[in-house]
Amino acid sequence: MPRIIRNGSVVDDDWQLLRLAEGETAASVVLPAGPVLLPLAVWLARRDEVIACHDRIGVWLDSDEGPEMLAGDIDRFAVIGVNFPKFTDGRSYSSARLLRERHRYAGEIRAIGDVLQDQLFYMRRCGIDAYALRADKDPEKALAGLSVFSESYQAAVDQPLPLFQRRNAVEPA
Repeated sequence: MPRIIRNGSVVDDDWQLLRLAEGETAASVVLPAGPVLLPLAVWLARRDEVIACHDRIGVWLDSDEGPEMLAGDIDRFAVIGVNFPKFTDGRSYSSARLLRERHRYAGEIRAIGDVLQDQLFYMRRCGIDAYALRADKDPEKALAGLSVFSESYQAAVDQPLPLFQRRNAVEPA
């Protein structure tokens, strides 16, 4: 069973990540049993079938797909994955932040794809709370990436107040 980082711990992952193979379409791909993270295209093409057949539903967004496509169904998903197809493609940071702040998604947001230790701290700041690291990376070693910095100056999903406002709140007048 694959292992991921979820909420600061390395855990077994029972979710299957479905990717379309060459020649497969959203309408023709066989849906596996059990908890599955579906590509957005499969969800959009087979929504009613998925709802009828799966009690735990997850979907993943590619870096060029926005969370607004899920807005009407956001509460149905136990997990929403955001794909980082390569290290230099950061569009999924924005998708995660939009899911948390604009769409008020409270479930698990999982980073998938080319996920490396160096990115984990910044991913958490955007609202991502689970990380499926690249296959050649060790999740136990990567945990250190979540504690690279002890404090941050800017406001973000994980800390809505910037440092100067937090300091002013505790300093005597």
